[in-house]
Amino acid sequence: MTVAAVLDATSPVKTEIRRLIRIAGPMPVSQYMELCLSHPQHGYYATRDPLGQAGDFTTAPEISQMFGELIGLWAASVWQSMGTPNRICLVELGPGRGTMMADILRAAKILPAFDEAISVHLVETSPALRERQREKLSDAGKSIVWDDRLDNVPKIPSIYFANEFFDALPVRQAIKHGNAWHERTVEIGTGDKLQFGCAPDPLTAFEETIPFDARLAPEGSIFEWRSPYSALELGRRVSRHGAALVVDYGHTRSAVGDTFQAVRSHKFADPLASPGLADLTAHVDFEALADAISSMGARAEKPLDQGTFLKRLGIATRATALKANTDASGAKAIDAALERLTAMEKTGMGHLFKVLGAAQKDLPALPGFDA
Repeated sequence: MTVAAVLDATSPVKTEIRRLIRIAGPMPVSQYMELCLSHPQHGYYATRDPLGQAGDFTTAPEISQMFGELIGLWAASVWQSMGTPNRICLVELGPGRGTMMADILRAAKILPAFDEAISVHLVETSPALRERQREKLSDAGKSIVWDDRLDNVPKIPSIYFANEFFDALPVRQAIKHGNAWHERTVEIGTGDKLQFGCAPDPLTAFEETIPFDARLAPEGSIFEWRSPYSALELGRRVSRHGAALVVDYGHTRSAVGDTFQAVRSHKFADPLASPGLADLTAHVDFEALADAISSMGARAEKPLDQGTFLKRLGIATRATALKANTDASGAKAIDAALERLTAMEKTGMGHLFKVLGAAQKDLPALPGFDA
């Protein structure tokens, strides 16, 4: 038996999930996902740093400093459009290792008044990642405050960042059987293995909540949705005095489709095979996200492909500047990072990842969205 197989068989999260199912019956996919990722002692994010070559996946800020630097300059421009308040809070939701915030703060030094106005709040629940963030930002020259929830961040003029945050929030799934939609569940199947199932009773009036004609969805279709709470809170805050930038992989229009997936050691895996030991995500519905933010009085810009957004911010120019100060090997690495971040083929980051900007209604169009 391989080491991975031994770990899977002894996973405390798998044991807990089986125990709960035996007590209460099949659990919704959202509950399964939340237990896997956020169990306080054994959850995926509570026990590890998942990023980098030794982890399970890599995010855009880890690929190149260009990503965070451009967002730092974007934030400086937004601060100016806000009237250059003498206090501005930079708030990052799910900040990973702190790499993007470190790059944002370095870029902010180009505008000393902006740099002087900055305070930093990081919304992070993982003890392991908090420690990495402390290490990364130890010489940033800023006092860093950590919060478990966005609700705890002070309500002052703020710019919010969320890079690969919403995709990790628990997702609910409904599956169509006949003319009704049923909650998709996780249950115990043959050989004590976890498998997907569906609740016997249909979801009440579910068709009325879907933003398209549910009658057109074929048998077996799956529709995914998340609690709008985080998006509503973000919209509420932005509408008062601020702006936000959300970067994540997903789709710009609400539609049916099963995007629930696991990633382990940089490869796709069975999402039911290794509870608590693999990253679980689902694509972000940017139409639903924008609607939730707008419903609170903020203005949501039309989502852009990441490649388009970064090109509008001048990533090619930044790459040229960086290459001027490195050797041939360094220049090759910069070119590779530029291509990876902006690639527009179907599975390329530049196409798969979307960028949503939001702002208080009296601000002009946000940089990158004003073309």
